Amino acid sequence: MEDKVELTSLVSVSNKLRKEGYKTDFKINDDGRLSTMDDKNTYGPTEARIIDFYRFEGETNPDDMAILYVLETVDGLKGSITNSYGPYADEKIDNFMKQIEDLGKDLDKESK
Repeated sequence: MEDKVELTSLVSVSNKLRKEGYKTDFKINDDGRLSTMDDKNTYGPTEARIIDFYRFEGETNPDDMAILYVLETVDGLKGSITNSYGPYADEKIDNFMKQIEDLGKDLDKESK
């Protein structure tokens, strides 16, 4: 029953984001680049930024942990990508998001 509540929370957040214009579903392609599901658009870490993220934790099962990243690309595409965290995390997604986060830290240093 609680797993269903967690899933509903993820679905609720996804629906809310879609209403706010974050309609693109992203993935990380075989080259390690952010991509639309149809592979028509691809982006490197300098061409996307993390707007927000949401963590979802399974109350009864640690395997139910997930993170939803809200992204915007340099050409204005808005969307999201979901990843598990823990032992089931997709390493390609983790690596790409870390690169974006590291770039953000560098930008913060430059603005001071």
